[in-house]
Amino acid sequence: MIKKEELPETGLPLETMLKEQIYDALQGEMVEFILKEARVRKTENYWRYILEGHSFKVDEKISGKLYKLFHEVKKNLGFEEPVDFYITSSAEVNAWALASAEEDEPHIININSSLLQLMSDDELKFIIGHEIGHLITKNAELMRLIHFIFPNQGNLPGILQHKVRLWGQLSELIADRYGYIACPDLPACISAFFKMSSGLDSKRVDLDIPAFMEENEERLQFFLKDTGLNVATHPINPVRVKAIELFSRSAEFTSPKATKDVSLSSEELQKQMDELIQVLLRIKSSMLDYHITHFIASAGLLVANLDGEISDKEIEAINVSLSDFTIFPGRFLQNLYESGKVAEVFNESIHNILEINPAEKERLLGFMIEMALADKKIQAEEINFIFNLGHQGFGYSHKEVAQIFAGMIQQRFMPCIHGLS
Repeated sequence: MIKKEELPETGLPLETMLKEQIYDALQGEMVEFILKEARVRKTENYWRYILEGHSFKVDEKISGKLYKLFHEVKKNLGFEEPVDFYITSSAEVNAWALASAEEDEPHIININSSLLQLMSDDELKFIIGHEIGHLITKNAELMRLIHFIFPNQGNLPGILQHKVRLWGQLSELIADRYGYIACPDLPACISAFFKMSSGLDSKRVDLDIPAFMEENEERLQFFLKDTGLNVATHPINPVRVKAIELFSRSAEFTSPKATKDVSLSSEELQKQMDELIQVLLRIKSSMLDYHITHFIASAGLLVANLDGEISDKEIEAINVSLSDFTIFPGRFLQNLYESGKVAEVFNESIHNILEINPAEKERLLGFMIEMALADKKIQAEEINFIFNLGHQGFGYSHKEVAQIFAGMIQQRFMPCIHGLS
C-alpha cells in the first residue's frame, strides 16, 4: 500500500493560493466554529438515502470484480478512509464523489451505468482515481462553506464567483493527476477523456491516440490565442488532455508504466502548466474588453487621487468593476499603479475604445461618476475633471454632462453617516 508521502507531487500553487484566499475571505475558521456549535443533530445524508434505495451498492460478495478494482485504486492512492461505491442507472457518462459530513460515515463515489459500460478496466481506474483525488484534497469542505454562505450561487460577488470557478477547474486538474497515478497509462487516460466527451466507444471509431493528441494541440491553440473562453465548472478537454500528458512526463513520476519520453523537471512542468492555465484565467477575450479593463483601472486611479488620497472604498470600487474583466483585479491595479503610466494608459484606452465603439462613451463617463461617488464625498476637483472630460473627450455639452451626473447621484449617491452624527 502506497503512503501519502510516497505519492508524486500533485498540487498546483495557484490552486493552493485560491483555496486559502477564498477560505479567508469567507471567514472560514469563524463560520465553521459557529456551525459546529450550532449543530444539534447528526447531518442527514440525502444522497445516501437516494443511492441506498435506488442504486446498486458495490459489494465484495455480490460484485467481487468491481469491488476489487475500486478498492485496488483506493489502496494504490494510499487513501485509508472508508468509501461506499454505488452504480446508478443513467445515460449521462459521469461519476462523482461526495465527501462525508460526519467522521463515522463513509464517503460516497457514484458511477453512472453508461460510464461503466463504456470504460475498460484501466480507464475505469483513471476515473475512480480522479474521484478519490477529490476526497484526498478535501475540497468538498470548502464547497460546503461556500454553499452555506451563498445558498443561491447567483448571489456570489463577481470577484468571488470567478475565483471559485477557477479554483474548481484547477481542482479538476489535480484530481486528474490522481487518476493518472491510479492508472499510469497515458493512452488509457486519453481514451477515457475521449469516451467521456463523446459518449462513444473508442473501438467504434477506431481511435488513433497519436492522431488525437496532434489534433488536441491544434484545438488548444484556438484557446491559447485569445479566441476562446472557458467559464464551465470543468476545464476544457484540450487543457485537461495536455495537462495529464505533461504530468505523465514529470521527472517525479517514477512508475514503471510512466511515459518514457524526455522527462520534465518540476520547474519545467510548472512553467508549462502556468502557460496552460492562462486559458482558464481568461474572463473576456475581445480587444474592446481589453481596453475597457485598462480604462477602469486608470480612470479609477485618476479620479480617486484627485483629492490627493485614495481611500480603501475607492480601491474596492475599482476592484469590483475590474472583477468583471480579470480574476485578479488587485494585482492588475497594483501593476498599473507601479508602472507610473496611469495617465498614458488612460488616454490610450479612451482613444482605442471610442475608435472601436463610440457608443461606449456614456458607459465610460458613468464609471467615472461612480468613482467620484465611491467615497461618499463629491469633491470640486472631481466635478471639474469629469465635466472637462465629458465635454472635451466625449463631445458632450456642459448641460448633458450635468444631467448624466445628476441622474447618477439620484440613483447611486449615499451620504456619509458621520456627517449626520
